[in-house]
Amino acid sequence: MTPSAEPTELRALLSAAADPARAPAMRAYMRGQFDFLGVAAPLRRRAAGAWIRSHDAAGPDGWLALAEALWRQPEREFHYVALDLLARHAAALPASALPRLLALATANAWWDTVDGLAAWAVGPLVRSQRELQADMDGLAGDADFWLRRVAILHQLYWKRETDAARLFRYCGANAADPEFFIRKAIGWALREYGYTDAEAVRGFVAATALSPLSRREALKRIQ
Repeated sequence: MTPSAEPTELRALLSAAADPARAPAMRAYMRGQFDFLGVAAPLRRRAAGAWIRSHDAAGPDGWLALAEALWRQPEREFHYVALDLLARHAAALPASALPRLLALATANAWWDTVDGLAAWAVGPLVRSQRELQADMDGLAGDADFWLRRVAILHQLYWKRETDAARLFRYCGANAADPEFFIRKAIGWALREYGYTDAEAVRGFVAATALSPLSRREALKRIQ
């Protein structure tokens, strides 16, 4: 598949795994914003796995171009395959890949793909290219709340490698934002880090004027 081509082979694989009767409910779950073929996640991964592996030699530019081509498809399953492809190779991407990943985050943006990019593509990239944390600092105050969500969530699964001061700074700077997806991201990021350092999270929550939603999510499993 060339980057501008219709992913004919992948479409055939996904269509064979699809249950069209599932598509309306999947579309409704995403508030009617995206079309679906009707492929459940486990079946999608099984159907697309060999296709993804067949592009292992494409290299960073090839992987990004493939992801961008899949992102242009109308059905959401193609975007999920793009996420799986990027997650497979995220740690091997160069720092110069970040703008292209962020462009994907703002295209067809909703929590599912934004979170997938933050946790499994941007996060591993920044983890391996620590100079990019300066870019995350800028995103934490971006006018686009989806990009702020990426910044808040990019360390989601770093555990003891988490820069706690940076995480708390991002959460504090966005604590008063009324946007649901920001408040939810703050709570989720804090809760996930709380599995590593519950005392630090409890202290931050106690000292910060968080929304009830963020506070509840942060302390849900670490009280």
